[in-house]
Order: sequence, then structure tokens, then C-alpha cells
Amino acid sequence: FRRLSTFRPSIRPAQHTNIPTPRSDLSMPPSATTSTQGDKKVDPRGDHRYAKNTPGVAPGKEPYVYQGSKDSKIEDYDVVVVGAGLSGAIIGRRFAEEQGKKVLIVEKRAHIGGNCFDYIDEETGILMNQYGAHLFFTDHQDVYDYICKFAKWKRWEHQVVGMIDGQFCCIPPNITTINMVCNQNIKTIEQMDKWLAENRVKYDKITNGEEMAKSRVGEVLYEKIFKHYTYKQWQKWPRDIAPEVFARLPARNDYDTRYKNRTYQCLPEEGYTPFFVNLLKHDNVDVHLNTDFFALKDKIPKGKIIIYTGPVDYYFASLGFEKLEYRSIRFHIERKMNYGFYQPNSVVNYPGPEVDFTRIVEYKHFLNQKSPHTIIVKETTTDEGDPYYPVLNDRNKALFQKYKKLADQEKDVHFVGRLANYKYFDMEAAIKNALDYFNDHFGKENKQS
Repeated sequence: FRRLSTFRPSIRPAQHTNIPTPRSDLSMPPSATTSTQGDKKVDPRGDHRYAKNTPGVAPGKEPYVYQGSKDSKIEDYDVVVVGAGLSGAIIGRRFAEEQGKKVLIVEKRAHIGGNCFDYIDEETGILMNQYGAHLFFTDHQDVYDYICKFAKWKRWEHQVVGMIDGQFCCIPPNITTINMVCNQNIKTIEQMDKWLAENRVKYDKITNGEEMAKSRVGEVLYEKIFKHYTYKQWQKWPRDIAPEVFARLPARNDYDTRYKNRTYQCLPEEGYTPFFVNLLKHDNVDVHLNTDFFALKDKIPKGKIIIYTGPVDYYFASLGFEKLEYRSIRFHIERKMNYGFYQPNSVVNYPGPEVDFTRIVEYKHFLNQKSPHTIIVKETTTDEGDPYYPVLNDRNKALFQKYKKLADQEKDVHFVGRLANYKYFDMEAAIKNALDYFNDHFGKENKQS
């Protein structure tokens, strides 16, 4: 298997190229000796072992002033931001930098960076994400320009393969995937377009996710790649999920193996956490970790601006309404010492029902890291734990509208980001949404006192 992810020393717009797909003659990943944890109870978020001096982390579980004065009082601040992830950090920074406002960011977790947080594993020396692999893609120049203010980024064209019928196949499916999975001999874009047109299922009206998926990729690819993967991810069959979840289901008509064909595709040279360290580094920004916003909420003077990036139903929990459904992820970490590489690609999806995990991520592949060891993370999904993905069915969409009405009535409170809007945002969308929200609500023409 040839290394597929393209590493280049500088950032430049991506060019559409035909890149060979993964070899199809590789077997399932081999077994190996995994470091054990004895009787230790493992956090469902994973057995994470930070290297010494990991930045952006509280030393314990007690409330911790990561940045700013310990003597500051809540009334000293102009803006209170809830959450130190992308949305909160960007809006907080802009208030401080562009309007000279004093900003307090409170974060319930023990670290900055939200789900982007990464660290060096102390045993293997490998840079890894705590909450699953995060890849950055964008066509928006303003988004790319903004992130470059706080870190150096390296070109990285992410690719994903899936274990399908005992062979590694490119995902999203391209010409070679169709040839491997469907026993075809397609060679041109025209032939691929014809095959897709003949295999896509036609509906007078699409009413659910299964119909949307079949209208995008056809019966065979739906069964082999998307049906069971969806159930493992959501614990619901596609027919029980809103069609918009599958509206952008990709199927390439060429040999392109990239996960996305965006203009800018890159990873931060030193990791996401140093990026957040720089993003938050401003004299007007204070950051408190291990801090519960709801313990402070009643102490915030009226008229202060509040940027809330947490789950919208959590904010109104005291009203006793039903909870919105979210899917969470459990990370099963395995350290393999003196092992080399475990799998041929950074991310390998397992879309079939043969195993309970959805994918395996091997972080050493990202940015071509060097280590005699490796570390893999198998991911399974669950209804319990940190909220990651909103479950977009009719029940939750209707319930969210009730919460949205309440949110719209809150004075001086702005609900920003994926959790506050019960919507899935990738990194690009989260950054773009935060930048645009600030411009629209707090820019020069809309500047609030």
C-alpha cells in the first residue's frame, strides 16, 4: 500500500488530480499486543495520557484560572463567553481585539480547544486528538486567512478508506471503488456518470434518509457502505433519519481519492491546542477552566453580553422540557509498542455489521509523524456522554424549534455554534459561523455597547 495522504510544505489551492486508490489485496489489520490498564476504570472518552507540559490544561479538577487575574470579579467583564471551543474562542478574541472589551471565557472541561483539543501521548510521543480526528478544509478565503493569524498550517489532503468485502476501498466511492465493489470495469468519467445514472433510485418525493441515500449512490453502495455504518453511528436505520443528513452523500465520477476537494486542506503544524493558545492569548481575555457557567449565571449583572455555545436544551434545563437527543463517541485507545504502522491509512472505516466500531484512526499517519510505536483508536457511538452529533429526526427537529423560540426571547444572550443551534458543523462551518455572527451582530454597523 502506497502512502496516500499528500504532504506538502506550503499551503496552496488544491488541484484536481487523479491519484491511485488503495491496493485491494490487503488483508484485515493484524493483531498485536496492546498495553493493558489492569483493573483501572477507563474513561469512555479514552485512556488519555498527556505528556508533561501539555499546554492549555488545568492541573486538576478544581476550577482553574488558566489565563487572567484570580482577583477579577464577574462585574469587571463586558462579555461572558461559555465554552473555549472554536465558536467561543473566536468571538471572544474578536470582542477583545477589535472592540477592547474585557472578556471572560468559562469552560467546564479541564482544557481549552473544545473538541479540537490535541496533545502529545506520553508513551508513544505521537500527537493525537482527544475527541476524534479533526481535519480542516475550506473554500472560504476569510476562514483560511483568519486561522493563519494564529498558527502555521501544512498542506494535508485527507483520505479515507473503508474495509469492504475484505478489501480497502476509497471513501467517498470513486471509479476504482465501484470497480472493486460492484465488479465493474469503468474507465472514464462518462462511463461513471452513466453507471450512476442507471443505478441511482428515482423517487417522486424523498421522505427519509434511506431514500435520499439511494437517490445519491444507488442500492449496492447503500447496502455495502452506508446502511450499516449509519446504524452503528446513530443506532437508527437510515429510513428513520431525516433526508437532509444524506443530502450531500458523495460519489465521485473520477479517480480522485481525496475526502474533500476543497481549495485549502491543511493541519496545524504544531497541533490544534497551540493554535488555541495563540487564539486566546490577549490581555483582555481571561479563561477559567473546570468552571460551570450555571453556577455563575445568576451572578452576571444585567446588560452583560453572554455568548453561549453549549447545548441549547442544557441552558433551559430548569424548565423541565424534554431533552434533545445527541450521539456521543467512545474512544477505545490501544498503544502498540515497537510496532510500526497498524493500518495503511490514517482513517479506516468499517461500514459493515461484522464489527461494532465505526472506524479506526491511527494518528501517526497525520503529518507523517515519526515514532517506533503506534497508537490506534477504535470508535463506537453511544447515547451517553458528551454531545457530539444532533439526532435529526422529526421529534428532535420539532423540539428544537421550541427551544429556539425560548432562545430568541433571551435578552443579551447569543446562542452560537453547533450545540446551541442543534446543527452539525465541521470546523470550517464553525469558524465561518462565528466570524459571520460577530460581523452581523457586533460589527461596526451593529456594534453593541
